[in-house]
Amino acid sequence: MATEFASVLSAPPSGRHRCLVIDHQRYAQAVILRNRPVPWHDAVAYANFFNQAQDLLKPDFTLFDIGAMYEFLIDSDETLVKAMSARSRTGYALKTLLQDEDAAARVRDVVSVLSQTAAAPLALQVPSPLGWLARTHVLSGAGSVHDLTADHAENSSMYMADWLRRLSELPVSLLLLDTRGEGPEHQLPTVDLAAYTPIANVTDHYRWTLGERTHDGVRIAGSSLTGVAIPQDYWRDESATAPAGDFLIADIPPDAVPETVLAQLARLT
Repeated sequence: MATEFASVLSAPPSGRHRCLVIDHQRYAQAVILRNRPVPWHDAVAYANFFNQAQDLLKPDFTLFDIGAMYEFLIDSDETLVKAMSARSRTGYALKTLLQDEDAAARVRDVVSVLSQTAAAPLALQVPSPLGWLARTHVLSGAGSVHDLTADHAENSSMYMADWLRRLSELPVSLLLLDTRGEGPEHQLPTVDLAAYTPIANVTDHYRWTLGERTHDGVRIAGSSLTGVAIPQDYWRDESATAPAGDFLIADIPPDAVPETVLAQLARLT
């Protein structure tokens, strides 16, 4: 059974006064793997690597980036990319990617092993529907990001909602839609979380908390709670202080000095 998000916030497993979510993929690859490839191909090997980072950093959630694993699968499977490129219709590439049974099974295997081995409650991060649509639209050769409008977001969220149902038996506490790829700087419109109703329907049904990750932090759907992003410089400078917020989210830079990172983590207690 999943631990409710509100319970984690009120009593962080780490013992900190404030809940800390850490997106440690890049940092762990640099420090633990010494920039060797992430073992996405082996669920047990990946979980061992991931849990080493968890033991070192002690975040209050097990944050797994589904989008990052799909990037690996796309990069390593020419047949999948070819299938995504078979039609130029907007949305075809994303729908094909999410309906691929082998890719979905491999992702689910990794998430399942993590959910069984990690000490902290499970949080999943996926690209926002419009951001994932843009990535696959361009990758498949169907067109450019200029083809896309906010109206395309709802159809994309329907494809993603269908995919998320594959994870219905897993103890997910929090689902984050990563919207950092939206906005004028990425030549994409900004889409309000309310546009992603199909995904919200899934999270409501399974009692997962739905959040939106931005450059500034995390907004929780239907709540005034906000997670604030810790600036990158915090992990490089022991004189830096953490921001205020209901909870914190961090993406530790891969070039941060491990001793400084641990010292700054200790200050968050």
